[in-house]
Amino acid sequence: MEHLAVFAHPEAWASLLTLTVLEIVLGVDNLVFVALATQGLPPDRAVVASRLGLGMAVFFRLGLLAGMVWLTRLTAPLFAVWGHDVSGRDIILTLGGLFLLYKGTIEIHEEIDPHEEGEHKAGGKSFWKAIFQIAVLDIVFSLDSVLTAIGMADEFIIMALAVIAAVGMMILAAGPVGRFIRENPTVKMLALAFLLLIGMTLIADGAGYEIPKGFIYSAIAFSLIVEGLNQWARRSRKAGGDS
Repeated sequence: MEHLAVFAHPEAWASLLTLTVLEIVLGVDNLVFVALATQGLPPDRAVVASRLGLGMAVFFRLGLLAGMVWLTRLTAPLFAVWGHDVSGRDIILTLGGLFLLYKGTIEIHEEIDPHEEGEHKAGGKSFWKAIFQIAVLDIVFSLDSVLTAIGMADEFIIMALAVIAAVGMMILAAGPVGRFIRENPTVKMLALAFLLLIGMTLIADGAGYEIPKGFIYSAIAFSLIVEGLNQWARRSRKAGGDS
């Protein structure tokens, strides 16, 4: 009950709301990867895989929060490369970015080469492999969001509730986002391009060149608006042709 006493103060509720919204915004890139990681699965199993992967992510994030002392040590320099101090966080972000570049490139190649795509999909995508990828990549995506939570709130319960609420929203949104990408091939190609963009951003961050998240999200939002207008135009032409 002592932990709940903090909510007697309005400042705690304001901190919880602000941190939850911020965690949801920082989870947008994670949601794109979740939708793409489950694309090769049947629709019903894709939803289950995304929920299980994100459910495991809750425990990873809470574990990171519980290990706050270890997490702050992760930002301590380990060695220097060309004058840049490299920390454990930088290494994790760089490896995660390289994996996203690899994943995005392979998926784009399969989209534009129908022969190899058919051979690849004949074997189907592994259910547990998708879950594993979602859970592991969430560690990379959650580093900055967890560090942000530590910087914005003093109470563990506020940070934990914000993380749980944010991942809960991602679980609810994963199904509709994945279904929309499956039903719209051009959107899938756009999402794969986002994956490459996010991968390059992680690598740049790991190398010490921080790219403001606002720039990334603005580019994604602009691309989505253009794609929305394209789909609207296609439907209008189709409706005009039918009439």
